[in-house]
Amino acid sequence: MKLTHGLLALFLSATTVLTAQKKEITLEDIWGGTFQQERMEALQSLDNGEEYVVLNFDRSAGTSAIDVYSYKTGEKTRTIVNSKDLEEIQYFSNYEFSENENKLILGTEIESIYRRSTRGIFYVYDLQNGELKKISDQKIKEPTLSPNGEKVAYVFENDIYVKNLSSGEVTQVTTDGEMNKIINGVADWVYEEEFSIVRAFQWNKTGEKIAFLKFDETDVPEFSMDVYGQDLYQTQTTFKYPKAGEENSEVSLHIYDLQQEEISDVDLGDFEDYYIPRIKWTNDANILSAQVLNRHQNVLDLLFVNAETNEAKVVLTETDGAYVDVTDNLTFLEDNSFIWTSERDGWNHIYLYDNTGKLKEQVTRGNWEVTDYYGLDPKTKTIFYQSTENGSINRDVFSVKTSGKNKKQLTEQVGQNSADFSADYTYFINTYNSATTPYEFSLRRAKDGEMVREILNNEELLSQIAQFTYTPKEFTTLEVNGNELNMWMIKPPNFDETKEYPLFVAQYSGPGSQEVGNRFNSTNDYWYQMLASKGYFVVGIDPRGTGFKGAAFKKVTQKELGKFEVEDIIEAARILGAREYIDEDNMGIWGWSYGGFMSSNALLKGNDVYKMAIAVAPVTSWRFYDTIYTERYMTTPQENPSGYDENSPINHVEKLKGDYLLIHGTGDDNVHVQNTMRMIEALVQANKQFDWAIYPDKNHGIYGGNTRLHLYTLMTNFIEENLQVNSNIKSSL
Repeated sequence: MKLTHGLLALFLSATTVLTAQKKEITLEDIWGGTFQQERMEALQSLDNGEEYVVLNFDRSAGTSAIDVYSYKTGEKTRTIVNSKDLEEIQYFSNYEFSENENKLILGTEIESIYRRSTRGIFYVYDLQNGELKKISDQKIKEPTLSPNGEKVAYVFENDIYVKNLSSGEVTQVTTDGEMNKIINGVADWVYEEEFSIVRAFQWNKTGEKIAFLKFDETDVPEFSMDVYGQDLYQTQTTFKYPKAGEENSEVSLHIYDLQQEEISDVDLGDFEDYYIPRIKWTNDANILSAQVLNRHQNVLDLLFVNAETNEAKVVLTETDGAYVDVTDNLTFLEDNSFIWTSERDGWNHIYLYDNTGKLKEQVTRGNWEVTDYYGLDPKTKTIFYQSTENGSINRDVFSVKTSGKNKKQLTEQVGQNSADFSADYTYFINTYNSATTPYEFSLRRAKDGEMVREILNNEELLSQIAQFTYTPKEFTTLEVNGNELNMWMIKPPNFDETKEYPLFVAQYSGPGSQEVGNRFNSTNDYWYQMLASKGYFVVGIDPRGTGFKGAAFKKVTQKELGKFEVEDIIEAARILGAREYIDEDNMGIWGWSYGGFMSSNALLKGNDVYKMAIAVAPVTSWRFYDTIYTERYMTTPQENPSGYDENSPINHVEKLKGDYLLIHGTGDDNVHVQNTMRMIEALVQANKQFDWAIYPDKNHGIYGGNTRLHLYTLMTNFIEENLQVNSNIKSSL
């Protein structure tokens, strides 16, 4: 650790030397891996709590292995399986244990579908006898072992199947699956994108029942995209995409009884036009929980479903004047009392309820947010979580009893601390970084946070950075429209307050997001360093509507996306432009996705403030975006037409005065290129000149091969051409 601090001091002091002694960061450095950090491989704790497993790849041999390591020593103790010992598999790229850890699912030939969904060829490996069995000859989705590892359920062509691994018998559970019509057991596009789920089925505790969701997409409008590819004729991909105000899938809940080989329908009562974003079996094999959310997403009911009678009862209701966030933190104790997180007191906190939904304890409280829930140690009744108790831009790990007492801070370094706990909560691996410290990994005791051993650091990266012109990121706040907004700054090297510098604003600004965090460099941060070295004063700002400062701050933008946060971003630039060292006639802004929506609006509505804007993959009208995300914040366009239209940049093109660069990928299944094409047409009809670039077949991330290098070269050139550095010294008078 001493070496780390020594290098850090060297890194910070290096900014004071002449820039001529340093190398300039280039785009080739950024996208060529010069500043790559070492990370820990994804690991999974074994039930014994003393060991964890890692999927390792031998690239030279083209094989993969699941290796076991000791938490305490970090030494490899054994190998569970190596593909070099398997005749059927050259290598596998993912794995999943059965609940009893007797069997493994190994995935090969994995291909992506959308953001989270995949299909592939899968095998089951028996740890006890070394036997390997192929699940299906076809590429399937979401294979999942029963708790005892005797069966595997999966989805193929929108139907659910169950395979008995002993007999090899396959049972087709559903038979009505059909492309762009009926989906069983996996989510439709909008659930996957906005509720972050793919697998929509789950085994109960005994493996005797499977609960699953069915999506009827029949009435959902279709969206199509041309795929240009390499052939003489382009092809087309068509999928169901519900835009704001349009029909959603009709979703229904069902339970399959494996012994009876029967499907029963769950009657959810009087709910209409609803979502079921989460299902989860409780510790009672006959009680299923389901979160049911109304279309406005401001009322969420937690239901307990009796799998024997199919009766559902509401045990908990969350309501909000704006919207209720779906929680992944539902945890059942042995008696089916449960942990829940909620913003009901204005901040996200942890609550304990009994098995009837009666509140037993608000476990955490205060004007700060619980940002991650790690779990509950049932032996000691200790809850582990991450929060912003030490400032909204920082994260620390804590423990607390279910009674809300004996709270302990388990991490001490200021910055971003996260934890990965062993299965028995004896240890956790602390991942730490800050604006001045790249990723460090250490093993700590869960009971008090004491470090057992250092695992990995990135000391070499600090030495690498010290060779380049680099100025540390500074954190501050800016009072804008009556609110303290978090802000970071990267000043040009050898910053001189008597000179004027062009201002370049970076932001995302979406609901609940955070641009300003005390964390180490992302790839974009090196780009900002490069721009700063060219003489740009670069800042990042989190306006109203962003996260981790309480529900009121976050939800003020309700029904008015693009109003208050745009006002803040414009006013922030105006305030900064009044500073002696900022050239108020030379200020620009950029953003991607929601950030592109914001940068477009800022240039149009703030045409007396911003001279230049770049918008990558922007929403240009909320009427073009999906139901779940858009209606959560805006209700429907039928109910709130002015909120949609008055704040969408496509309706303000006549205000364009500055320089505007519009960029999109044609294969974007999320924010469709339709947004940019319609924006282009509106600008053309308003006779406004602008620049634009289209990346064929690239999705929302716009990457692959040299794509990112080309994209950032394009944007850098645009900035230098339209936001010119002026080194004139202001008069001291």
